[in-house]
Amino acid sequence: MTKTQSPGKLQAALDNNLQFLKLLFIKSNCQSFALSAANNHAPHLDYLASLIEGEVLSKQDRACASRLLRARFPILKTLDQFQWTWPKKIDRLQLQSFFRLDFIGAHANVILLGGVGLGKTHLSIALGYAACQAGHSVLFTTAIDAVQALIAARAAGRLKQELRKFTKPDLLVLDELGFLPIDKVGADLLFQIISQRYECGSIVITSNRVYKHWSEIFNNDSTLTSAILDRLLHHAETSIIEGKSFRAKDSIDQ
Repeated sequence: MTKTQSPGKLQAALDNNLQFLKLLFIKSNCQSFALSAANNHAPHLDYLASLIEGEVLSKQDRACASRLLRARFPILKTLDQFQWTWPKKIDRLQLQSFFRLDFIGAHANVILLGGVGLGKTHLSIALGYAACQAGHSVLFTTAIDAVQALIAARAAGRLKQELRKFTKPDLLVLDELGFLPIDKVGADLLFQIISQRYECGSIVITSNRVYKHWSEIFNNDSTLTSAILDRLLHHAETSIIEGKSFRAKDSIDQ
């Protein structure tokens, strides 16, 4: 017969097993939950269900925190923080509909066009944040940072591996496309990201240029620009935001 273990040894064995199974919430809370259940004469099943629910929520929180870290947002922004009254023209219902995140499941794209200081980056980060909370993998980058990373990787013979960083996430947020010119090498590399994500993963793009001027972004290569737009716009919704820069608000008011 197996000897009955002392309470101390039994707790130590339980802690070791829970640590091994990585049930960290249950390990930290099983005693306090047991005391509460005993005081309230709660059934054993209720006690177990409460512990498991807490473990699930804890794992979800840790997983979300990990996704947010990997997304590399420069700052966290939410839709609730967006100031709808500032832009002169904005389709609020359309933008709010993007936050249902249906476009991610459909491997479609969202493109936000407008001048500087109108909240395009804010909205793109908020979309990425919402996607992380919903369980999607996300990567945020500026267009120039993506191009420079790929150029460096190509020089080091790691282009294939670097491309996977931009093609693997469920959602790629590509900010500030058009704010700085991109040479032919950079345009070709950016095309590879867009081409490999076509109908495989979603992209959110922000740009200060309307489509008819996108050739200027891509080294005035009209053929490459047409190929990029063809892939981006096949499954995409475009939101145009108009008005004056919010960052220049204080100067405007004076």
